[in-house]
Amino acid sequence: MPMTSAETQGAEGRAPAADTRGDMINLYEIVLALRANLRLVAGVGLLAFVASLAYVFVATPLYQGQSQILLESRDNAFTRPVEQTGGDPTAQIIDEQAVASQVAVIRSREVAAEAARRLGLVGNPEFDPQMRPMNPLARLASLAGLGGGGDAADEDAAIDRVLDAYYDRLLVYAVGRSRVIAIEFQASDPELAARGANVIAEVYLETLEAAKIDAARMASTWLSQNIDRLRERVREAEARVEAFRSGTGLLVGGDNATLTSQQLGDLSTQLGTARSTLADAQARASLIRELIEAGRAFEIPDVAADELIRSLIEQRVALRAQIAAESRTLLDRHPRILALQAQLADLDGQIRGAAERIVRTLENEARLASARVETLTAALDQQMQVASRANENGVQLRALDREARAEREQLEVFLARYRDALARDSEEAALPDARIVSRAAEPQSPIWPRKGPVVFLFTVVALTLVAGAVVMKAIVFDVFRPAPAAARRASEPGFAAPVAATALAGPAHAPVSPEPGPPEPPAPRGGGGGGRERPVAPAREDAEGFDIAALAARLGRVATAEGSRRILVTALDAGGLPAILAERLGETLGSGAPALLVEVAAPPSSEGAPATKPGFSDLVAGEASFFEAIDRLGAGRPHRVGAGTGVVDPLAPEEEEGLEIALTAFDETYGATLLVLPDAHAPGALATLAQRADAVVIAARTGPEDARLVTLYEAAKEAGAPEVVVALAPVEDEITRAA
Repeated sequence: MPMTSAETQGAEGRAPAADTRGDMINLYEIVLALRANLRLVAGVGLLAFVASLAYVFVATPLYQGQSQILLESRDNAFTRPVEQTGGDPTAQIIDEQAVASQVAVIRSREVAAEAARRLGLVGNPEFDPQMRPMNPLARLASLAGLGGGGDAADEDAAIDRVLDAYYDRLLVYAVGRSRVIAIEFQASDPELAARGANVIAEVYLETLEAAKIDAARMASTWLSQNIDRLRERVREAEARVEAFRSGTGLLVGGDNATLTSQQLGDLSTQLGTARSTLADAQARASLIRELIEAGRAFEIPDVAADELIRSLIEQRVALRAQIAAESRTLLDRHPRILALQAQLADLDGQIRGAAERIVRTLENEARLASARVETLTAALDQQMQVASRANENGVQLRALDREARAEREQLEVFLARYRDALARDSEEAALPDARIVSRAAEPQSPIWPRKGPVVFLFTVVALTLVAGAVVMKAIVFDVFRPAPAAARRASEPGFAAPVAATALAGPAHAPVSPEPGPPEPPAPRGGGGGGRERPVAPAREDAEGFDIAALAARLGRVATAEGSRRILVTALDAGGLPAILAERLGETLGSGAPALLVEVAAPPSSEGAPATKPGFSDLVAGEASFFEAIDRLGAGRPHRVGAGTGVVDPLAPEEEEGLEIALTAFDETYGATLLVLPDAHAPGALATLAQRADAVVIAARTGPEDARLVTLYEAAKEAGAPEVVVALAPVEDEITRAA
């Protein structure tokens, strides 16, 4: 085993071995400690083996019986009407809450008491404490009259006495996410274990059956008491309907309509007919009068249809023919012609008189029709008033009818349920909503003790405990020394005090680097004493003086919501220090899986030459793929994503969605994502990234009392960073002074 420089010095001066040890114990020293106490470890292991072997052969074996019950509805079309179950007589929802409720029912005291009676647990020494041998103290208390035993004749007290042991041996649980309930019962007698599981299942089913019978019996009793009262209410409601109907004259005629409605309809029909007759007579009289005034009375159909007028018209036609014949030989003023014309005028007068009589007849008919219209209108108005009162009474009648119909429907429902309850008031009809699907068989092998596993477990536990005690003794009494290891390492040549990562608690609690101790002469190497030389390397100053191992260990303790970890690395002053520190952190954190370094920078100015390689800004803008932006370096080195071409600012508010998408994709691929922010004072950069990171690392080459460092620390905390870690590197003059 390599030796420290102190041990090398001890090879010359023969210092005590206790002072040459380091502050840690290695595997070789553990093996030496165990070998030195081999007899003790072997003796304890052998004693545990013998004791466990004796226990498994002496201990009373315990057997277990298991029965299984399936929860399901056992109603069918013959035990329950289909119309009462929505068309599916077996439809019943049994969810996890229902299964848990039935498990509680199986473990209830009622089921336990009945099962204990049937199994005869009272008086069984395995379950009844009074049947077991009394210890000396209990015997003395019993003789002194201070015994706490109950009255053996009290059956309830005896049952209560065995329930504690009963529940200790009972296990009821749901099998997976199914509706199957397993009942396990343990006993030293295999026959009792199997019978116990079966009896508990049978008692549970009988409890369900009795509950359904009691429910049906109570329902039938309650329904029978209310059906007679409901019948009387239905009879009274229907009587009120008929009495109100007859009292208000709302008698029903044909077509299921009231007499008032029928009379109103008849009057409306008659009034329409009278108005049609009136309009027809007035129109005919007016037309005939106009034709008479125009001298065309003989063209009127009513006039032409009259027998007298028809004969007059025939005479007029013959007379006009005679006048035409005489006019061929006689002049107009001839007496013969004048006489014929006088006869023709007389005939025209007779025809006009006949037409006027027809007009007067039609006018009389119109007056009669008008009078009938007035009479029917008055009668209709009066009937409408009667119908209006009838409608008001009809509203009350319908309300009474609805009440009577509701009472009738309720009576019918009660009668149907009463018949169903009567049909279920028997053990054959009240089927429990569960059945035994697996009965317990008599077990052949005990569940305790299992000889092989018990012996092996006891022996291994004993060996582990004694070995742990030996190792702890070596650590406590042989390893820790008063001199701290940091002081010894500080005295070695070439030592420079590293500054590990630490968290600033505030301006008043800044970390302080340890002061280097005075150098000691170098220890001889490779020489005498016959001792093995253990070279001591100086403290490792990785990445410009930072202790990367300590910093990685500090970041490894940061709690994250998921398996991935986001770390923001920045510095007090702008420069390349964050990139160097992130590179070494990525190599350390990515020992199991590669880490990812992401350079976050604002878009370059128009004066500088833009980058040509796609990077983080292009990913956020959606103008490049992850394959194009990620550089996959060699084994052991973290992958890298550059700043990008700078088309857009990846930290701008309008690019927030793209930023979240890119960071989420990094988390799903890499175990650690290190966001390198060269300039922590860029506007909005620290506030945007700190709230999305699991930890913020601030690198600085300054003392912890620097006000700028404290301000930057507080800004990171105010931005929402869950953890802020400050890594301090020694300044140049301190490093020179330490060297």
